[in-house]
Amino acid sequence: MSTLDRFAMAPMLVAIAADLRAPLAAVVSAAGAYFLAYGLSQPVWGVVSDRFGRVRTMRLTLLLAGLLSMAAAVAGSVAVLAVTRGLAGGFFGAAYPSALIYLGDTVPAGTRQRALARLMVGVALGTALASAAAGSVADLSSWRLVFLATGAGAVVLSGVLRSLPEPVVGRPRTSPAAALRAIARSGPTLVVLGLAFVEGAVLVGVLTLVPTAAHAGGASLSLAGLATAVYGLAVLVGSAVVARLSLTWHPWRLIAAGGAAAVLACSLMAVTQEAWMAAAVAFLLGLAWTALHSSLQTWATEVLPGARALVVACFAGSLFAGSSVAAVSLADLVDAGRFTVIFAGAAVLATSLTVAAAVARSRWTRPACHRADPETSGRGRTG
Repeated sequence: MSTLDRFAMAPMLVAIAADLRAPLAAVVSAAGAYFLAYGLSQPVWGVVSDRFGRVRTMRLTLLLAGLLSMAAAVAGSVAVLAVTRGLAGGFFGAAYPSALIYLGDTVPAGTRQRALARLMVGVALGTALASAAAGSVADLSSWRLVFLATGAGAVVLSGVLRSLPEPVVGRPRTSPAAALRAIARSGPTLVVLGLAFVEGAVLVGVLTLVPTAAHAGGASLSLAGLATAVYGLAVLVGSAVVARLSLTWHPWRLIAAGGAAAVLACSLMAVTQEAWMAAAVAFLLGLAWTALHSSLQTWATEVLPGARALVVACFAGSLFAGSSVAAVSLADLVDAGRFTVIFAGAAVLATSLTVAAAVARSRWTRPACHRADPETSGRGRTG
């Protein structure tokens, strides 16, 4: 549901701007406010979920996020839209780190990459549905209906999660202050967080602009949304492939393969922004997400076991903070329709990210204490 809400706005940017009689750059910045709040709230929710429980945190924040998303549906100005969407993003931000930490608490390290790849299936479904439906609904009816739907869905899901058990962890959790100090002293952890920030700008930031670029290339909002929905299909296919490859491939090879797909996607989108190219680029970005992102995400759950909850939350925060910075920084270029410049720059950034991430991961080895961790050796349980 969090993914569904997060990706629903991108195909509707043009429709929202037209309905509110606002510049496209202002609406893109409002979307950036969502991603910024979504990203900055992640470490907070990591600490909260550590204190009050993963499931309890997810349930409360989904309820509040749903109500705020429905409030955004009746916004009469970009300012009100930015505030309500920003607050909704802040509460929806709890879902991602809580789910990742839940997997980290309950799935052994040896099978965690496969579990995270399967989690990507849910991401794929949310992304595909949001991309295909949001653009069509905005084109044929009103963008406001989409936010009403995601808000209502979040409220319902908050009740459904009542049956999900809280994880019971074998080792005591560290205090937030101690965890922050551990992160600050851990060079590999800081590297992972820095890579996540750049990845957010490249993968999430570029995907957000694909439907707008396709519309500028002549596609209707519905067609632009459908082209972007191919991303979801790619994540479904890529998740199955990555789950198998992770059994035999070192993570740096998955990072290199995913990064190469991202570089190719950005380079192709710089050539033309027609709908068929947008579909091809969305497919490549989906493959990049399953290989590159899932590998970095798995690394985040392993790099500092004693502060896993906060590391994972900071990882997610860095990812979406990067996407928010990209959205705000590129708003004027988007308004001017300079998509060739945008995607060419993204290709250069993706190349740097791929090289840095692959080299860093190839040189890192799992700490000995992690190998002995009850959670990662399969003795973690839920109760």
